[in-house]
Amino acid sequence: MAALTLLRQKSPLAEAKRQVEILESVPETVVPHFDKPLADHRVAPLTARDIEVLQINVGKLCNQTCHHCHVDAGPDRREAMSQETADHCLRVLGESGIPTLDITGGAPEMNPNFRRLVREARRMGRRVIDRCNLTILRASGFHDLPEFLAEHEVEVVASLPCYVEENCDAQRGGGVFRRSIEALQRLNELGYGQPDSSLTLTLVYNPVGPSLPPNQAELEQAYRRELRSRYGIEFSHLFTITNLPISRFLVDLLQTGQYEAYLQKLAEAFNPAAIDGLMCRTMLSVDWQGNLYDCDFNQMLERGLTSGLPKNICQLDQTALQELGRRRIVTGRHCFGCTAGAGSSCQGSLSE
Repeated sequence: MAALTLLRQKSPLAEAKRQVEILESVPETVVPHFDKPLADHRVAPLTARDIEVLQINVGKLCNQTCHHCHVDAGPDRREAMSQETADHCLRVLGESGIPTLDITGGAPEMNPNFRRLVREARRMGRRVIDRCNLTILRASGFHDLPEFLAEHEVEVVASLPCYVEENCDAQRGGGVFRRSIEALQRLNELGYGQPDSSLTLTLVYNPVGPSLPPNQAELEQAYRRELRSRYGIEFSHLFTITNLPISRFLVDLLQTGQYEAYLQKLAEAFNPAAIDGLMCRTMLSVDWQGNLYDCDFNQMLERGLTSGLPKNICQLDQTALQELGRRRIVTGRHCFGCTAGAGSSCQGSLSE
């Protein structure tokens, strides 16, 4: 309880440091450091092998307050990427060969630079991903978003933690499921998720509690069957993502006394087959201030890049990008969340 109280009372930076302290407080005899199973399986320390995705978190403002949110986003957050930082993101995208711009938040669409980022990245011929909570598409002032996304052929990766209304609303708030279904139906009307359509609609499943996701392929079949029969909804893919013990989900684990057991569960489910596909190996993560990280989870813990590397996107040029493409990845116990079971990444499970 003391850890929970301290976590809630600190400033955002101190809160991130406190989360790291909590992660590292579990005895090594219970949960080893992440590097130990790598060594046990004769896997080299994690390094990047290129930058294929520039993932930018444009802020923490969101129209929802989900229980599992590792960003701690919500309507009361005011952190937002400025136009200057957005311009640096576009400059780096234009000067590099990075093929994908992945935009996340919060609700990324609520940032005033969102549409410009999409337009300019698509003008460069880049693949653009919008990590959407769906309900924003039904919010006042955003009703034209589905048409905008379709016009620019943006890939929509949408959170829908369950096809059962009660379970979804328990995790994301009352009425969220109904609005999500309405948004999915509108996206379907525009061609998203339809067979032979170029408009990709991917759904994302997060477990409701402290458990690993089920088999992704089998769950996709269930989602497809249930959403089609109940609501006439089609989609392209389903991703399963493991909840990491960070921020709001960490608070829930501490409140229910399940934190140490969950971390141990993740560590015991370590799967070396997931290492090759870890998102940190091909991604560069940028926060709302332009600071650089190996992944979105390290970003939330304020664990920046390895010492000696550029710290902000405004510092990047071709030479720096080449160096970042072979950097050593900063790891911690939270990394067990991405290597547990079938593995977990922004692109779903990593192995069967």
